[in-house]
Amino acid sequence: MSERTESGTYGQFCPVAMAAEIFCSRWTALVLRELLCGSTRFSDLRRGLPRMSPSLLSKRLKELEDAGVIKAHARGPGTVDYRLTPAGEDLRDVVMSLGAWGQRWIESSLSLKNLDPSLLMWDMRRNLRPAALPERRWTVEFTYPELTAGRSWWLVIDRDGVDLCKVEPGFDVDLYVRASLRAMTSVWMGLSTLKAEIDADRIALTGDKTVAGAMHRLLGLSVFAKARRPEPVLAAAS
Repeated sequence: MSERTESGTYGQFCPVAMAAEIFCSRWTALVLRELLCGSTRFSDLRRGLPRMSPSLLSKRLKELEDAGVIKAHARGPGTVDYRLTPAGEDLRDVVMSLGAWGQRWIESSLSLKNLDPSLLMWDMRRNLRPAALPERRWTVEFTYPELTAGRSWWLVIDRDGVDLCKVEPGFDVDLYVRASLRAMTSVWMGLSTLKAEIDADRIALTGDKTVAGAMHRLLGLSVFAKARRPEPVLAAAS
């Protein structure tokens, strides 16, 4: 195949090349991941893409809109929702297959080098299962001791949804989760289990036994956690 031209196109009529001009720009696949996972506002997209600059996110959103993949809907002064068009929704299988491929084939030790507490907590917030708990408000505090000043996040859970707070929300905490960031990420990605990490003293749960006992059900896990790695091929006996 020819090299990409200075104009940013591959100069080929092949549908793979034409689609790649839209999909393969840096960060675009991750912007689509966030949109497909339900984020519609700029601020929510930023929380799922904490290392992407606001200016680049704005640029990618404009490119996706120009390509007919998303449509911006004004909800009021200065407030815009970004919604997938049918063309954008048609990319769901592509993005999810890409994630499942990465889960199956990329070595977990490489994945776990890219620890990102903000993304982890945001992903946990949107996949949590409030129905695993009795119907009332619950507050769970997560602390990762290896981060500066033992950085904490709070999940406030009720039947209306789950809020993620970066500052203490002012409610009594029902459960304290103290964990290494690597251990919690391993659990979330389905590379380990909550029980295994608790048994290894890498995760500790302190507080209400109702929440502690339901944690394995409360944690919905990443959408890619079910993508299993292939069994290792054993060398043939000589």
